[in-house]
Amino acid sequence: MFQAAKRTDALPFSGIRLMMERANQMQKEGIDVIHMEIGRPDFDTPKVIKDAATQSLKEGHVFYTSNYGTPSLRKAIAEKLTKENHVNYSADEIIVTIGVTEATYAAIASFLNPGDEVLVPDPVWLNYIHVPNFFGAKPVSYSLLEENDYQIDLGEIEKLITPKTKMMVINSPCNPTGVVQSKETLEKLADIAKKHDLLILSDEIYEKIIYGEAKHISIASLPGMKERTITLNGFSKCYSMTGWRLGYIAAPVELIKVLVRAHMYLCTCASSFVQDAGVVALQEAEPEVQEMVKEYKRRRDYTVKAINSIAGVSCKNPGGAFYIFMNVKSLGKTSSEVANYLLEEAKLATVPGSAFGKNGEGYIRLSYACSYERIVEGMKRMKKAIEKLQGK
Repeated sequence: MFQAAKRTDALPFSGIRLMMERANQMQKEGIDVIHMEIGRPDFDTPKVIKDAATQSLKEGHVFYTSNYGTPSLRKAIAEKLTKENHVNYSADEIIVTIGVTEATYAAIASFLNPGDEVLVPDPVWLNYIHVPNFFGAKPVSYSLLEENDYQIDLGEIEKLITPKTKMMVINSPCNPTGVVQSKETLEKLADIAKKHDLLILSDEIYEKIIYGEAKHISIASLPGMKERTITLNGFSKCYSMTGWRLGYIAAPVELIKVLVRAHMYLCTCASSFVQDAGVVALQEAEPEVQEMVKEYKRRRDYTVKAINSIAGVSCKNPGGAFYIFMNVKSLGKTSSEVANYLLEEAKLATVPGSAFGKNGEGYIRLSYACSYERIVEGMKRMKKAIEKLQGK
């Protein structure tokens, strides 16, 4: 039997995917499972995007592109970032990637040496916990706490920085909490980054899924921050293109020259016809995106109200993304036990908060990226199951 490389110990099987695999197996057995565990929009990809991909294939765009991506998509991304995010980028400052997952690997592989420390949110999308370990770097968690509305504690950040700290990860809007970091928080964080000469890795994949008064701010748009920020973004969430695998990195040219070397050895390039569709997504699909966001808000409003009407559990009203981080501490069980109980008893798939870091213990994540009707049924099932657990 061949022995796995020791470094693979740093990559446990995803807690999200574990729950999805279990739920899918139950479904194969004929059990009606409601999927609120996976961040996968239930909307079809907008027709204008699919038509663009079809046309690209008809025109024979089936070959390798530049490692950096097609000139047309890089130009469209740069124009989008300049107009919408208020950061003046050129096409030379863009790399097209196979989604944000690949971009995460490229960024961490390119700028963290073994022993370097990277500040990562807790709770957070699990890649930011495990990928640094894979490359021999050390993730150092900073707390996003419910009692602080999941805003970054700047005093804690100052205390965590050491001579080994090289990078800090920001995820706003955040998976799993749905929090949108305020402009005031980001401005103070920018001052800290400049003071300690930190590189910022800013994951902005949910930037367009924003509700109410919340406003997305790209930290690279703040004074003195573009030169020290690697921005990660993509098409999966906002354009309902999860299976297309298309994302991008935006950074100053001197950082791009390093990043592209990791990128080219990871995947060469994104699919050519998918990149053509990405141009159309950026230029023509905004009305469809806004319709999806409108529906997400309807689902969010219902789910938050339903959860907060159940004795023993509660949640904040998220400002962005399509997740709710439900507090289950008063149920007297671990987050894994609660998630497993809901799957078995209510046939409702969720994710234990512990999958997102130690501060996630006592919570479970629910995604309202499934249909409104399934959410309504899911909340009925959850209420009944929790009341049974409480002996009511």
